[in-house]
Amino acid sequence: QRTRFNQYDAIVLPLQRWLRSLGVEFQVNTKVTDLNLDPAIADILVNSLTIERDGEETQINIAPQDLVFVTNGSLVADATFGTMTEPPQFIAGRVDGSWSLWEKLAPLDPEFGNPQAFNAQPEVSAWESFTVTASSPKFIDQVEHLSHRKAGRGGLMTLTASNWLITFTLFHHPHFVDQPEDRFVWWGYGLFVHEHGNFIDKPMLECSGAEILEEVVRHLGFDDDLEVIIDTSVCIPAVMPYAGSVFMPRKQGDRPKVVPDRSRNLAFLGQFTEMPEDVVYTVEYSVRSAWTAVAELLELDRRPPAVYKGEHDPRTVFEVLKTLQA
Repeated sequence: QRTRFNQYDAIVLPLQRWLRSLGVEFQVNTKVTDLNLDPAIADILVNSLTIERDGEETQINIAPQDLVFVTNGSLVADATFGTMTEPPQFIAGRVDGSWSLWEKLAPLDPEFGNPQAFNAQPEVSAWESFTVTASSPKFIDQVEHLSHRKAGRGGLMTLTASNWLITFTLFHHPHFVDQPEDRFVWWGYGLFVHEHGNFIDKPMLECSGAEILEEVVRHLGFDDDLEVIIDTSVCIPAVMPYAGSVFMPRKQGDRPKVVPDRSRNLAFLGQFTEMPEDVVYTVEYSVRSAWTAVAELLELDRRPPAVYKGEHDPRTVFEVLKTLQA
């Protein structure tokens, strides 16, 4: 399922406009650095937030009727960007603070989980994506001809012979609301970033945007068009040290429940919450965690739909068996 434009223009901005119309206040240049719990009770009750806004630290008091929703952890923390001529720098120190709040909370209560299970080995969990903007439709035209489907149709395409296990996709044109008619955008990523490429003899992490683009083009057999594709394209690689962290080995309790058992006003949201039977790395997982948090803290009757159980669907089981035997 695809949105017509990119997800920011198609989902985030409309939601933001709607929420503003309801009186929701968005504060930018603001980072929550700590949650302060009421020490006088055994239950979990947040009574204030410590924040940094424009470099100044201050407190926000939490009233009895207020609720606190925390997105713990981040898949894109410490992402760094390269250029057509330079690879991105690999940084794994959580310098942007996306993990620091969870790390500060975790020692306070076992119900807050264990972020170290997910962020302690960025060299293992790192993925690398790349975004290509082209002034020529040559690459798009060639892929459409090869795949027999128009840009924006169908799912991701994986180069199964790639040492980096490259996957890429062509977007609807235009992908951005104000995108010029003569600019074309596509995107991809690699999972095995420490492996040497099949055509570029160096790890993906050490490759410039031009080298990553050449690797993709040569995998697809578009060698005759390599020069024109590279000359008319800008490929920006991005290393994400924690992109695969949700798949790191974990034990029960490493992810906090959406609403901890003793919580009065605190809930966790996102990919690092515990929701039995659901599958991470999907928009649905994040939406379900938010829906669950609101429903439980406000004691609403309307709860999220049951998780689809494909193992009970004969058609799905048949397709799985066919795949296993292939």
